[in-house]
Amino acid sequence: MRAVVQRVSRARVTVGDQVAGDIGCGLLVLLGVGKEDTESDADYLANKIALLRVFDDQNGNINLALADVGGAVLAVSQFTLYGSVVKGNRPSFDAAGPPERARQLYEYFVGKIRATGLRCETGKFQETMAVELVNDGPVTILLDSLKTF
Repeated sequence: MRAVVQRVSRARVTVGDQVAGDIGCGLLVLLGVGKEDTESDADYLANKIALLRVFDDQNGNINLALADVGGAVLAVSQFTLYGSVVKGNRPSFDAAGPPERARQLYEYFVGKIRATGLRCETGKFQETMAVELVNDGPVTILLDSLKTF
């Protein structure tokens, strides 16, 4: 399971003209599910993201987590995180998880974030979405449950 995590001052996702999720200060999480991923991969990422210390403390040091700053999560499914362009220029998504399993693990991940007491908004699974964000810092972290980066 892979995630692109961006510290934001605000983020919103819309489907058509409907707002699906909207947060102020927090983390925008673009989440991709791979073929071999299980609930333990989602557990790892949910825990890592909930405790990720990427917010400034009173001294301006990146040292605080979401709960410390009253932040929220906006979780958006994004199978294209498993796109590979090793062969050619057209991405191959062979490593992405099948849609039904990916949906289950995405929803499981959201549930795990919410179980920590954090507010978690979402996009709409398998929909074309418009994601708006103001990246604060900018701070962007790449996470992979296989710890490849």
